[in-house]
Amino acid sequence: MEEQGNTNENEKNHEDGKVEVLDAEQEGKDTADEQLKLQEENEALKKEKDEVFQRMLRVQAEFDNFKKRSQREKEADRKYKSQDLVNELLPAVDNFERALQVETTEDNAGFVEGITMVYRQIKEALKSQGVEEIESVDKEFDPNLHHAVMQVEEEDKEPNIIVEELQKGYMLKDRVIRPAMVKVNK
Repeated sequence: MEEQGNTNENEKNHEDGKVEVLDAEQEGKDTADEQLKLQEENEALKKEKDEVFQRMLRVQAEFDNFKKRSQREKEADRKYKSQDLVNELLPAVDNFERALQVETTEDNAGFVEGITMVYRQIKEALKSQGVEEIESVDKEFDPNLHHAVMQVEEEDKEPNIIVEELQKGYMLKDRVIRPAMVKVNK
């Protein structure tokens, strides 16, 4: 019986050895599988990090563009802040000019002088804000600055030259507020 007990014990130890070897092989497979999973996870995280980084770069670029655009808009607002007021005053300036075309007599001399002073003050105020008249007569027609309402044929003038200004045009700094209405030679 002793032999049989030893044999059972040997078989048991032998089986235990197989179990241990199988466990070691399984652990090796598990370790390799874990490493593969970790590598895949690492690659996925790297890809996700790169995508987030690219998104962050795009958002930063958009924000920089927004800041620049906002700055340009603020500068334009400051530069042309008086445009609405100028547009409101131009008809009054036109009326002053028409009033000053009246023939001056002894009876209305004081009145004309007063209108002239007010007219000059308004013109100076407009000039201080960057408003300038567009020169037209005897200049070449420029559709960006002039609005042709009539064409005439004058042989002593070159073609496409402005013959007469019907209404003054004005610019605010570098922007046309109102184009000059003109007669152009054919």
